[in-house]
Amino acid sequence: MKKYVIIVAGGSGSRMNSDVPKQFMLIEGKPVLMHTITRFTAAFPEITVILVLAKQLNDEWATLCKKHDFKIPHQLTDGGETRYHSVKNGLELVPDAVVVGIHDAARPLVSDATIKNTFAAAEERGNATPSVLISDSLRYVKGVENTAVDRNHYHIVQTPQCFHSDLIKKAFLKAYKPEFTDDASVLEAFGEKINLVEGNRENIKITTTMDLVIAEVLVKLI
Repeated sequence: MKKYVIIVAGGSGSRMNSDVPKQFMLIEGKPVLMHTITRFTAAFPEITVILVLAKQLNDEWATLCKKHDFKIPHQLTDGGETRYHSVKNGLELVPDAVVVGIHDAARPLVSDATIKNTFAAAEERGNATPSVLISDSLRYVKGVENTAVDRNHYHIVQTPQCFHSDLIKKAFLKAYKPEFTDDASVLEAFGEKINLVEGNRENIKITTTMDLVIAEVLVKLI
């Protein structure tokens, strides 16, 4: 099956107290978003890349591509009110009968193995989501009470989350709900079982300044 990836790049730099959107911040002198796109074309040279970007950032992105001589082909579409709506816009450019991955632009450290394994599992089983086990202890907090829980029953979910395109497109016809925090939750609400595959621990989502510092180190290791 042909492969597509939707890169969702609607984040801002608000948690970093920066006017620069986090996907445009630099790792080793290159914008985060360029690292992210390159991960997928390195894994699958023929993959079709769809970038979902806030419309007001289009000119800045074009300037950055020219500055960094970034020539990887990609289609561009506008972001929406929420991540759900941004993904929905991206899916409009995806045909049926392909495997499509949906990935956070702020995850530039996804490994080649995670990408390939997730796409392969989705092609075979209809969908696949990478995750990693939690190593910290957890407590469930409700009001003023808190209780220890078994961390072995919980996983940290990552992206790319991959799907047969006709299936995820049908799922995204459902009306938006706040509990749709990722694409797997949309498909699950459609009645499908979610298949988990092993992710890579370096595949962090850059949200804070500390994450950016960590990414500067990790990018050399994967």
